Order: sequence, then structure tokens, then C-alpha cells
Amino acid sequence: MISTIGGTEMDSFDPAWEEIFQNQEWGRYPGEEVIRFVARNFYKGDRARIKLLDVGCGTGAVTWYMAREGFDVYAFDGSETAVRKARERMREEGLRARICVSDAAGMPYSDHFFDGLVDSAMINGNTVQNIKRILQECFRVLKPGGKFFSTGLFKTGMTGYGTGERLEENTYREITVGNLAHRGTVHFFGEQEIQTLWSEAGFRNIVIDSIERTEQGGQNRISYYLAEAEK
Repeated sequence: MISTIGGTEMDSFDPAWEEIFQNQEWGRYPGEEVIRFVARNFYKGDRARIKLLDVGCGTGAVTWYMAREGFDVYAFDGSETAVRKARERMREEGLRARICVSDAAGMPYSDHFFDGLVDSAMINGNTVQNIKRILQECFRVLKPGGKFFSTGLFKTGMTGYGTGERLEENTYREITVGNLAHRGTVHFFGEQEIQTLWSEAGFRNIVIDSIERTEQGGQNRISYYLAEAEK
């Protein structure tokens, strides 16, 4: 899908998210798994010299956390509304981060620029073709030895899987039930697929964990993978 935001062509960004960010409030704080990744890998260094990228930042929950912790933070999203809200939050709280509108399949950064990248449930909102392109971009902008963390890699079989319009195997649009309902395109992952896609992009030392929980008295089952890898 190709859309245009502010005159910029967006190859992988789903315009459904522009409407979502315009009409819904979004979480203000990052998930515990993101905090653990950043703390485990970067807390002991000179934070002001460590460049971290929030890949598909939304309204800036992860951006806010990393900036608050003193890192040199960059962030982007395909949604102009999300970027505006993220910038407003940084300004209101006296924090600094370089935030721009961009497409994940064509990031505006130099090769080997970042020490670490965090994807908090962005990559899943794409077709497999675009996921491959985004992973290649993540690999490109990461320094040798840099770390890449992705959470929210939703599992096949969780609530909502198989509903809505089927675009390809394990990729659906306009899911009708569960926490992913009406969130545009969603790809559901298997563990071996993550290993394959991340390896094909060039990543090594791939470690995969998973989280399972239910909500609303067990009505909704939420299950997803977390992947950490190195360039």
C-alpha cells in the first residue's frame, strides 16, 4: 500500500493509523519489556553518546522514556498526528528527541548510525514484503554490534487471528474482534518465521521470547513474541 503524508510518499505506512491517532488516546508509557531491553544493553554506557531510535514511535511513549533516561534519541512515524503529539509531549516535559515523519521502509538516517533500535509493535502492521524491507532498513542504520529489539510480534492463533480480510498467509486487514480490531493491516508471526526473516535481513544472535495473557475475564487472548538481535 502506498500513501502520501504531507507530500511524502509512504510505501509501508498504513493510513488507517493516521485516523487512529487522530481519534484515540494512546498509551503514555512503554512496556516493561522495552525498559528491560534498554536497561540491560545501554544503562552502563555514556548515555548522552548512545544513539537510540524509536522505530514507528506513535505518540512517543518509548521516545519519552529513552529521552528521560538521558540517551541521544531519534524517532519517526508515518502519522503526522502521532509525530505532532510526540513532539508536544517532549516540549511540555522539557525533553529532547529528534522526531520526524517518515516511512519505515525508507528511513532518513545514514548507514551504521544507531547503537540501538526499538520497535514497539510497529513491524507487525505490514505485509511480509514490507516487513522484509523494514528489517533491511533497520539493519542498514544500525552500527556493527548494535542491538535491535522488536516487541508486539503477534502470534498466529491469538484472538482476532483469521478474521477480517485475508491479504496473504497470516496477514489480515480490519480484524473484527479482540485488541487488534480495526487497526488496519496486521501480520501474525510464527517463531520460525521470525528466525528466518531476521536472519535474511542480516541479523545474528537472534533471541526470541514470548508473552501470553488474557483480558476481560479471559475473553481476549493476547500472545506475542519479543525478538532481540544484533548486527
